[in-house]
Amino acid sequence: MPLYRTLTICIIASAAAFAQPPQGGPPVTAAHIHLNSANPDAAITFWRDVLGASTLSADSEKGVGTSGATILIAQKAPSGASAGSTIDHLALRVADLQPVTDRIAKSAYKDAVRKSGEDRIMIEGPDGVRIEILEDSAMYTPLEYSHTHLHSTQPKEMQAWYAKNFGGRPGSGDNADGLQLPGASLTFSKAETAAAPTLGRAVDHLSFEVRDIESFCKKLEENGVKIETPPHPEPRIKGSVAALTDPWGTRIELMQHGAQ
Repeated sequence: MPLYRTLTICIIASAAAFAQPPQGGPPVTAAHIHLNSANPDAAITFWRDVLGASTLSADSEKGVGTSGATILIAQKAPSGASAGSTIDHLALRVADLQPVTDRIAKSAYKDAVRKSGEDRIMIEGPDGVRIEILEDSAMYTPLEYSHTHLHSTQPKEMQAWYAKNFGGRPGSGDNADGLQLPGASLTFSKAETAAAPTLGRAVDHLSFEVRDIESFCKKLEENGVKIETPPHPEPRIKGSVAALTDPWGTRIELMQHGAQ
């Protein structure tokens, strides 16, 4: 099993699936990860019963939560698996890998084989969502979000793009390929061939909460970024949303609660 270098995104979870940045806080905060599923209820059952995630309590959204992440699951058959797109896989951490491996072996997703001495496994989960599970004996929570892995033929350029447009700070030393963002830690890996866009795939997009969506989108446009869906009212969050795609195909949703 290959050992992946990762793009890590630590996402602030909330009971309502979204969290508005406090006044005076960072202008950008990671909000959620959006999955597509032909059968969201079955996907949620897997995430909950096999992986140990909690079910979201919000009536308007289906999904699961872990320590550090909110994952929303929409009713839509994906056009392809996460592998092969710019978002290759999602990663979780557990204190003890063996019980999770045992539960996976009893599920429909049995391609998780833990090699002797390894502290991780990889599975192809519901709807083709690739999931990496890492063992971390120092954890105090049952399940914790670890990272999201992005592929690009231009990892350095991708790093610079996020730093410029989202205010990230490049890493150093062993994390030189990384980027620290408000609410997110990113590390970019090189793909041998261009990855497919994420829109419509098993992992559809990443979502970020911004403090002033109109000003933020204007700044992006000044930097040459195309806003594919301009800010507009969104009743489900009693605010506004917008959407764009990074130059490598990663769909990004911007949202601001209470912006109507």
